[in-house]
Amino acid sequence: MLVVGCAKQGATDNPSPETQFRAVATTGPVGDAVRWIVGDRIEVSVMMGPGIDPHLYRPLPSDLKKLESADLIFYNGLHLEGRLSDVLETMSEKKFVVSLTAGLVASEDPRLLTPEDYAGLHDPHVWHDVALWSDCIQHACDALCEFDADGAELYRENTAEFRKHLASLHEEVTGSLSAVPEEARVMVTAHDAFAYYGAAYGIETVGLKGISTEDEVDLGQMDAVAEMLVERNAPCVFIESAVLPQIVEALVESCASRGHTVAIGGELYADALGPSGTLAEKYMGMIRANTATIAAGLSSGVTEKASP
Repeated sequence: MLVVGCAKQGATDNPSPETQFRAVATTGPVGDAVRWIVGDRIEVSVMMGPGIDPHLYRPLPSDLKKLESADLIFYNGLHLEGRLSDVLETMSEKKFVVSLTAGLVASEDPRLLTPEDYAGLHDPHVWHDVALWSDCIQHACDALCEFDADGAELYRENTAEFRKHLASLHEEVTGSLSAVPEEARVMVTAHDAFAYYGAAYGIETVGLKGISTEDEVDLGQMDAVAEMLVERNAPCVFIESAVLPQIVEALVESCASRGHTVAIGGELYADALGPSGTLAEKYMGMIRANTATIAAGLSSGVTEKASP
């Protein structure tokens, strides 16, 4: 059975006296979601911290040890975790393992995106649509209630509260982007991680790479995106926290060679949360940070001047 594992950044390896179970989550968004649901009842830890690309992540022996010793494992699913996905699938035969996106797949949710170049698979970056991610959190709650019936009331109460916050956040993002002019509503990033965000909030999204950062940048794609930016007089492009900026910097240079100055509009958190102590260290803050960067970049052009 596929279940969810949650994690808490910086959590200790040993459960506190108040906790009964130990859980591991793969990514920051997954860990933050589970932390909301379980409160202090379950000790959680996150495998992939800020700046870690889940597409390319290779588990260390210490990671496998944590997974083996965990009572529950939570992960995003839809092949986000790359090579680790096979390990988690094997572990699900003997351990309570949950994919937060399993409910979307089981219900054939029409909001799931299936890009033509992703081998018939769904785009895994569902957390960028706040409403869609809220449904994933409900699935995690249902799994936790099955695993730990004694904690079910707590899990349901915490989930209901979190989903209220997410409903407000969804409206907040919509409002923040409403001032972006229609002709400026196109954002270019290193890889195609923001399609759900674009679909939910009315922004056209373009990635230099495909869904996975493992994809190579096609020179034809680079030229096509550069031509599009010139044609639409786009003011900026965005780098990502877990992807080297050289790819986007090359695009800026390509536009400059065509006589069009494009700026770096800021850094977005595509596949990981932000560092500790920043707004983006938690899920809701990450969404707010991304939205502020996108709105400012597309509306007024530039937050950081690019070299011609």
